[in-house]
Amino acid sequence: MQAGVIAVQGDVAEHAGAVQAAATAHDEPAEVVEVRDSGVVPDCDVLLMPGGESTTISRLIHREGIATEIREHVASGKPVLATCAGLIVCSRDAKDDRVDPLGLVDVSVDRNAFGRQKDSFEAKLPIEGLESPFHAVFIRAPAIDAVGDGVEVLARVDGRPVAVRDGPVIATAFHPELTDDSRLHDLAFFPEREVIA
Repeated sequence: MQAGVIAVQGDVAEHAGAVQAAATAHDEPAEVVEVRDSGVVPDCDVLLMPGGESTTISRLIHREGIATEIREHVASGKPVLATCAGLIVCSRDAKDDRVDPLGLVDVSVDRNAFGRQKDSFEAKLPIEGLESPFHAVFIRAPAIDAVGDGVEVLARVDGRPVAVRDGPVIATAFHPELTDDSRLHDLAFFPEREVIA
């Protein structure tokens, strides 16, 4: 399996470690490649869109020609895991003119919905598809304020969706790569197999 991490900005190394841990748990060899230029995504089986600064990520993936390749990846049914800023970039409506969203997830998003850096928090979060709660790390986290008909809500905080699935894309408002728990990467990339508890 070749896993591409969109590496124009954000938690690249952490996602690389998490997807490798998920693959190892399923006896699936994985090669992780960092995507900074066009031409890499078409060779990837799965993609990770990390957190970071959504305006910067959006600008760079469009400038480098990566955005079209990501859309084609999803159109072909290949999975994506998008986290925090990745959720914003993959949304239908980022509610920010500085972000040119990819429209891969039929949601609209409030950036920094849970406050600024000082308002970051952690929570034990029940998630659809996981047998036990996930330790979720929220840092300047967005929240989803509108969900399209075909979108499955996987988790909520105070009634607000913070993890969703839309076709082959799972998007979260939190940072699963900042824990030792690779079950979200399991859920995104090995959905046909039992997720390790």
